[in-house]
Amino acid sequence: MSTSVKQERTICVLLPNKAQLDITVGIKTTGQDVLNRVAEFLGIKELHFFGLTVVKDNEHIFLDMEEKLTKYFAKEWKQEPRKGSLKRPLPLVLFLKVQYYIENGRLLCERKARHLYYADLRERVLRSECRQQEEVYFQLAGYALQADLGDHPLPREGMEVTPYFEPKEYFPPWIVAKRGVNYLLCHGPKVHQEMWGMSTRDAILLFIRESCQLEDVPVRFYRLQKDKKEEKGTALLGLTLRGMQVYQEVNNIRQLLYDFPWSNVGRLTFLGKKFEIQPDGLPSARKLVYYTGSSFRSRHLLLHLSSSHQLYLSLQPALKHLRQLEESKEKKCYRESYISDDLDLDPQGSESSPGLSRHSTSSSGIEADARQHSMYAEMASMEEEGQLQAEKCFSSAVSQGSSCTSGFDTGSKARIEDEGWPEEETKTSVGSPEEVLVDDPDEMFQLADLLEGVSVDCAELSSDTHSPDSEI
Repeated sequence: MSTSVKQERTICVLLPNKAQLDITVGIKTTGQDVLNRVAEFLGIKELHFFGLTVVKDNEHIFLDMEEKLTKYFAKEWKQEPRKGSLKRPLPLVLFLKVQYYIENGRLLCERKARHLYYADLRERVLRSECRQQEEVYFQLAGYALQADLGDHPLPREGMEVTPYFEPKEYFPPWIVAKRGVNYLLCHGPKVHQEMWGMSTRDAILLFIRESCQLEDVPVRFYRLQKDKKEEKGTALLGLTLRGMQVYQEVNNIRQLLYDFPWSNVGRLTFLGKKFEIQPDGLPSARKLVYYTGSSFRSRHLLLHLSSSHQLYLSLQPALKHLRQLEESKEKKCYRESYISDDLDLDPQGSESSPGLSRHSTSSSGIEADARQHSMYAEMASMEEEGQLQAEKCFSSAVSQGSSCTSGFDTGSKARIEDEGWPEEETKTSVGSPEEVLVDDPDEMFQLADLLEGVSVDCAELSSDTHSPDSEI
């Protein structure tokens, strides 16, 4: 067997929709190389909000995309099948997961990427435990049924109504246990029927928006230790849509202790396994101290925090523009909802009958919903315009993100551990070392009447740390 063949391995990439890709990689392959191969295979230009994870100590860790895979699979890469053995070495496994959650699905400009994002959210909703918001899960089930199956099948006279979905695929286990399968099979279709006429795209976009109401869905959790000697960490750091949250876990129940929007985070400091959070405006004595367990976790947690903060700042102009478009659409839908097609009490086109809603003109709501479906089409051109502008903004943000790290000013003193990762002291200031324009308003939107030039605090990441590649 040639040396080049020995240096090749098969990577199994598991996708959010439960599909898998087998990719042959070499000893110099990086995480970004694999992500590019996945995007190419799926026919997606850019997987902006996704990352690749590897499971370490029963936890998903997002890869540093510039590092070689041998950093993460050093032992597995060296394994060779024994002579005479028919067993092939197990494939190396990576997971494609959403790394950066967003509040508006229109930032996902490609249909296939949007479906992957939706599949990731579906799984997280099924594992969600927000028991005081049961009505949200029913609404999400309705959107998911519409997105997956289309319009609710109309009942026909003399035909027996048969179940057409599995409740466990649309509701978390605790709701199935509480309500029972028969209840969900009875009431699930009623919620689904309310979505009649809605396109798959709109159902997915609404699912993405409404799932943000559940605090344990658009978030990534990292387990932390309160002190060095703690065997199992009882603290959780949640990386949310707008910042960080700190929880304590008591009897497997998360209790929120601190909620830090990015604007309230003054400094994050990593010293090997030690992790400090300095809230903005408070004396240093009020800082929070936790432990990550290893410099490997510290380094990757820093990368995730840094890139999330940068992306949050960079996307604000696009989110603002999309909110303006949605508000305009809602105003038009509100006016249209009072037009009656059954009771012609006023001249055609009159809006002087506020007592007549679209549901009051039809016993089933289906005829009225068909009119709502036409309104979706009317707004398509304006929505597509906003999406194109958002895509320009995101492209600009990504290009800037490659050289900026969200105002994180980093200095490192390193020593090499057995893991091959540096023990480093990293001080992260989420302040304003210098002001840099992230997006060029002329290039980004060309809509001076809607948007102002946006600047964010951004300093180039500087590090004295360099980790040598592992010897294979």
